[in-house]
Amino acid sequence: MVLPYTTAESFNPEDLWVWMQNYEQKTGGRMLAIAHNGNLSNGTMFPDINPVSGKSLTSAYASSRARWEVAYEVTQIKGDGEAHPRLSPNDEFADYGTWDIGNFSPNKKTPDMLPFEYAREALKNGLKHEAKLGANPYKFGLVGATDSHTGLANAEEDNFFGKHSGEEPNSHRMMQPLMKFGDAVYPGHIQLSSGYAGIWATENTREALFDAMMRREVYATTGPRILVRFFGGWDFVLQDANSRLPANAGYAKGVPMGGDLTAAPRGKAASFLVAATKDPYSGNLDRIQIIKGWLDATGKTHEKVYDVVWSGDRKPGRDGKLPAVGNTVDVKNATWTNTIGASELITVWTDPDFDAGLRAFYYARVIEIPTPRWTAYDAKYFGIDAPDNIPMTHQERAYTSPIWYTP
Repeated sequence: MVLPYTTAESFNPEDLWVWMQNYEQKTGGRMLAIAHNGNLSNGTMFPDINPVSGKSLTSAYASSRARWEVAYEVTQIKGDGEAHPRLSPNDEFADYGTWDIGNFSPNKKTPDMLPFEYAREALKNGLKHEAKLGANPYKFGLVGATDSHTGLANAEEDNFFGKHSGEEPNSHRMMQPLMKFGDAVYPGHIQLSSGYAGIWATENTREALFDAMMRREVYATTGPRILVRFFGGWDFVLQDANSRLPANAGYAKGVPMGGDLTAAPRGKAASFLVAATKDPYSGNLDRIQIIKGWLDATGKTHEKVYDVVWSGDRKPGRDGKLPAVGNTVDVKNATWTNTIGASELITVWTDPDFDAGLRAFYYARVIEIPTPRWTAYDAKYFGIDAPDNIPMTHQERAYTSPIWYTP
């Protein structure tokens, strides 16, 4: 018998990892941990300094965390944790589901906390730690979850039952606080109807699902059941995107999401095969982007967002920015038309800025066309006029786990 391990025993995650190791040794079972909504952690989710000891991270910390915390919950009801507009000012899609408040506590959020709360920044800092420590503490896959306390697994905008029973559909839930702690107020409308975890397993068994999570072959969505494939390698060519089964070329020529590329062949740059298919009941696809992060020769981290394939005949402007896809949402009636966007997108993309000597990671982000938010469905159903400050539309998305490149 093994007793559960809780914060009654310790708040130190290193103690949890020891308990997990002891569990496996004692029972022969297997375990993993999924880190929970770091965007509300007040700077403690992805630290540069051990929050318990106050000392620099060690190789043991880095390798243990990478071993046990193989996935991160990047999106859920309490906001989206992929990126923050202050950290990624050149990313036009970074401000999605942003909660600049703490995790149901009176502690005030300050800007210096943000770099240690969001997935993209953690992935960048992980490269820096790996170069110093020999292990990357933030080498995780990306998954979504609801974090609802209703017993319902519903992440659809037109069927959103809120975080708990007090937030079930009613005429005032979007306009009243979800919670108050001291000066911190949690407006009801900032809840996200999010999200889901996608797992590429070899079969639908507990063992195969666990194996897929351990190898980080997982992805997150903010609610739609988007299908996403993402592979990296050295030999992908545009012709590989002509197949109805892109995984055949993906596994044959490269590694899937969550995988590693090492030692670039002389004269070759990293190339990626990415494909996405829309949820039949959700919006069409606007575009697929590949987000790259890297560590330069001076030890400084960088990021860049590439639009790699998109719907329609749009062309990037002189500034390199792709024009918006458009918007067909009828807010009053909480509906939209799929007369813009694409049902599926696929391409092969080669990194034009690849440097074989620099550590890097890449992940794909799939963006839908604008669709109604749950707030628009509530307003229509209950016949209310929502204040102008409450968002009624959004562009839902999916995030793949990264593929890492190590020289």
